[in-house]
Amino acid sequence: MKPRIIIKRVYEDASPKDGFRVLVDRLWPRGVDKKHAAIDEWAKELAPSPELRKWFGHDPERWVAFQKQYRAELRKNESVDAFIENHQDEKLITLVYAAKDTEHNHALVLQEFLEKKI
Repeated sequence: MKPRIIIKRVYEDASPKDGFRVLVDRLWPRGVDKKHAAIDEWAKELAPSPELRKWFGHDPERWVAFQKQYRAELRKNESVDAFIENHQDEKLITLVYAAKDTEHNHALVLQEFLEKKI
C-alpha cells in the first residue's frame, strides 16, 4: 500500500497523527527550534533550487510558471527517486514547510508530484 502524503506548516503543532514528518524547505524555518518542529527527516534536496525560490518569491502571479519550472526540476532530481524508495513503506508522510501562503507554495507541488510517482 502506498503512503498517504499530506502537507502542514511547520508553525502548526506536531501531532503523532502526522506520521513521518519531513521538512521540505532548503532553509531551516525562522524561530522554530528542532524539538518543536519534531522533524524525522530534513529533505532540503527536494526543495526548489535557490534561483527558482528567489524568482518565485511567493508571488501568486508567478504561481503557474513556478509549478511548471519546479516540476521540471523534480523530474531531473535524483533525490526524488531515492526519497520514494526510502519511504515507500510509510503509512503517512507529512511534508512540512514554512511558507505563509497555504495556496501557493512548493509543498503543494511536491505533494502532487510524489503522489503520482509513488
